[in-house]
Amino acid sequence: MITLYHCARARSFRPLWTLEELGLDYELKMLPFPPRVHAKDYLGINPLGTIPLLLDGGTRMTESAAIAQYLVTKYGATLLGVGVDEPDYGAFLNWLHFGEATLTFPQTLVLRYSQMEPEERRNPQVVEDYSRWFLARLRIIETITASNAHLCAGRFTAADISVGYALLLAERLGLAAQFGPAVADYWARLQQRDGYKRAVDSENRAGDAQGLARRL
Repeated sequence: MITLYHCARARSFRPLWTLEELGLDYELKMLPFPPRVHAKDYLGINPLGTIPLLLDGGTRMTESAAIAQYLVTKYGATLLGVGVDEPDYGAFLNWLHFGEATLTFPQTLVLRYSQMEPEERRNPQVVEDYSRWFLARLRIIETITASNAHLCAGRFTAADISVGYALLLAERLGLAAQFGPAVADYWARLQQRDGYKRAVDSENRAGDAQGLARRL
């Protein structure tokens, strides 16, 4: 049984969404955010204190985009991955990791310095600068989705999951109002996928069962 440690609307939503798109059985363990502060026992399982943590037999993984790649490669007798013999294999890997390294990273600073730090340590300049950084790099997604339904290979793949999570985080941070029309339409389409809806429902049900408040 695959086990995923997850916080609501955190990066671990990428592997959760991937699991649901693949139709795999898994156990979802919800934690309060950030777990290194509010769930100290978790450090005994993952000394990094970060989310996600995926356990699959002897495999332990903590990087959300890498977990998505692992799942679609190991279990993906589907079109969610892009094979090495396909022309868009390189593009697939690029956008899969772009979603985390380029689009999510600046938003973590926005989150930290607008919400997570004590009031006296919050920094509006950092929030503004890294919001601009994110939005500047989002322009390439606007360009691609203006003429393509998905990022690569002419179909929905884990690359869309990776970038889609970055858009989910942007919505939570109040940045979605600045999406271009193509990105806004793309994000709306992603949210209509059954796999996305099942992932949200799974998160909510597990959180309710474990007594955790839902995060907006």
